[in-house]
Amino acid sequence: MTDRAASPLIDLAADPFDLFAAWMREAEATESIDPNAMALATATPDGRPSVRMILLKGADRRGFVFYTNLESRKGHELLVNPHVALLFHWKSLRRQIRIEGPVSPVTPEEADVYFASRSRESRIGAVASDQSRPLPDRALFERRVAEVREQVGDGPIPRPAHWSGFRCRPEMMEFWQDRPHRMHDRATWTRNDAVTGGDTWRVTRLYP
Repeated sequence: MTDRAASPLIDLAADPFDLFAAWMREAEATESIDPNAMALATATPDGRPSVRMILLKGADRRGFVFYTNLESRKGHELLVNPHVALLFHWKSLRRQIRIEGPVSPVTPEEADVYFASRSRESRIGAVASDQSRPLPDRALFERRVAEVREQVGDGPIPRPAHWSGFRCRPEMMEFWQDRPHRMHDRATWTRNDAVTGGDTWRVTRLYP
């Protein structure tokens, strides 16, 4: 059996945001479903974690953006403990990226723009759903969807006040690349000044 070819080593001179963008572009070309899927880990004030898969909806030098119902479990946890861990895993590329940092709310204008970009049925569902809370009967949710659909008709669907987003400003970004025989390549970029959010980074290659 022939070993697969080894991937190039991670470039430690790279800017982490540029490296993330390059890896995301490659994922968009190879992953057939949701290349922007990521695991989002939150925690309660006493440190009890929870994790779920969501979709990245924006990425630039300011951070990584996602949206949610603020009254959901993750919404409540983010409001009382505004720190997260993100994980991207692209099986086709044998790569992953871990990101850790604090979150802050996006502006109402940003939330309005993204909400308006969603499909009409998705917006109706967001209005009708009490996300994460007990649902005694699926038929109840479907009735609420129908009621909202009837109420809005062909008119606009305003963004609910309890629906918005967060931006994670990374303090640490770790890039992981599979290599043969589990001799993987790992490197972390850590902000030198996590308090003021400066853009200088300390780069370290890690043992696999």
